[in-house]
Amino acid sequence: MHDLLRVLIQGLLCILTVGGVSLVGASAQTDAYPTKPINFIVPFGAGSTTGIISRIVGQHLGAALGQTVVVEDKPGANGAIAATYVARAAPDGYTVFMSTNSPHSAAPSLNKSVPYDPVKDFTPVTRIGSFTLILVINPEIPAKTIPELIAYAKANPGKLTFGSGNTSGVVAGETFKSWAGLSLTHVPYRSSPPAVNDVIAGRVSMMFSDLTSTLPHVQAGKLRALAVTRMQRSALVPDLPTLDEAGVKGFDMDSWMAMFVPANTPPAIVTKLNTETRKIIDNPEIKARIAALGFETFGSTPGELGDFVKVQLVKWTKMIKDAGIEPE
Repeated sequence: MHDLLRVLIQGLLCILTVGGVSLVGASAQTDAYPTKPINFIVPFGAGSTTGIISRIVGQHLGAALGQTVVVEDKPGANGAIAATYVARAAPDGYTVFMSTNSPHSAAPSLNKSVPYDPVKDFTPVTRIGSFTLILVINPEIPAKTIPELIAYAKANPGKLTFGSGNTSGVVAGETFKSWAGLSLTHVPYRSSPPAVNDVIAGRVSMMFSDLTSTLPHVQAGKLRALAVTRMQRSALVPDLPTLDEAGVKGFDMDSWMAMFVPANTPPAIVTKLNTETRKIIDNPEIKARIAALGFETFGSTPGELGDFVKVQLVKWTKMIKDAGIEPE
């Protein structure tokens, strides 16, 4: 009996020792993070505003953490391709999702199905900020205000088209079309830059896009800007009215960007990424540099981002339903 008890105790001690070593090893790995390059996954094609901002943040984060940050574009399926890739990645902090409302808020309703859960499959890290969206048209269209554009579109049903390079462009365009009672044909693109080029060339009539992709062309006279999508005017383009001011009452759309990692990533790694990223986007010089792109930076705690994502998912689901957009 004593011999059996002694064997059991020795076995238990052995298990505890091995488990302790394992736990110490895991803790050491977390403390040492990062020990290799970090991959930022962007859900859009080359040249997107999300990609540009990701590269700015990645450059500074890499310097802060002593490792290279590699930015990889994975466009398609309203961001679902990139989201699925990150959701299935190892939860070790080396695959970071620079996401937006496209894969996290809109894709679950715009696509017939997505192979990921926007809440359960990701661990929130921090908000990055929000975009300013504007409605731009080809200058050949004889309209200089929203009422003039609506009148022209109604007088020429089916003649005008709108392009989109992301879900914000899709939902904004379809909402505008529905609320104003217009007949517009949607022309989708995988990212904003090629859509902008086609509006400039006159192959597409108009689009809702971020300031980064369009403001230089507006200033050069290649595009005409008519309104912003938020309820408040933008400090970057203060002369542009809001759609609400211009007569499309209640139109309010805010596009956002945030950082996520796969679910079950160790809390210590999430905390490190949150702390260092917020230092970067709160830096006045970096904040000003990104503001020049038409993007307002601000951070959050992981918990605040988690709550925000749930609210936005409900909001975008309703907007898509109200606009009568059928999933594809």
